[in-house]
Amino acid sequence: MAQYAVFSVGEEEFGVDIFRVVEILNPIKIFTIPDLPEFLAGVINLRGAVIPVLDLRKRFQIESKPDRERIMIVWVGGQRVGLYIDAVREILDFEPDEIGAPPGIFKGFKPEYLVGLGRRGERVIVLLNTDTILTAQEKLALKESKERMEPVLEKGPEEDTRK
Repeated sequence: MAQYAVFSVGEEEFGVDIFRVVEILNPIKIFTIPDLPEFLAGVINLRGAVIPVLDLRKRFQIESKPDRERIMIVWVGGQRVGLYIDAVREILDFEPDEIGAPPGIFKGFKPEYLVGLGRRGERVIVLLNTDTILTAQEKLALKESKERMEPVLEKGPEEDTRK
């Protein structure tokens, strides 16, 4: 049995292995830095640590206007990354037979982003693989951006105005 934290982005439901989730935050200041890679919303300063935030709406090209956004901090390739999401739904247990292999083509999602598709009644939950949600090139860009952002945060970058 595997446990997943289930959340929504737009009308889609996603899950992340509960052991990959560090914490879930109410919206806090997201600092924007010029010339960030497209997939990054910015960074947050979480108890002195600079955490990059990946906007899953941009990543998966999903339109949404959330009422209550959250930032889910997860482990991605050995570092903490925030996932900008619309809402946290629940924690679900999946038996192995409830998780199906992802189809080769799945509405804008690369199969390598996925662990599989969780089935619960009529619901289909896209189970994300946090280790592969970023390509090697994006992980390198993320690392370089993070290193570049740390001194900028000390000076006080502009706050994101998306609230």
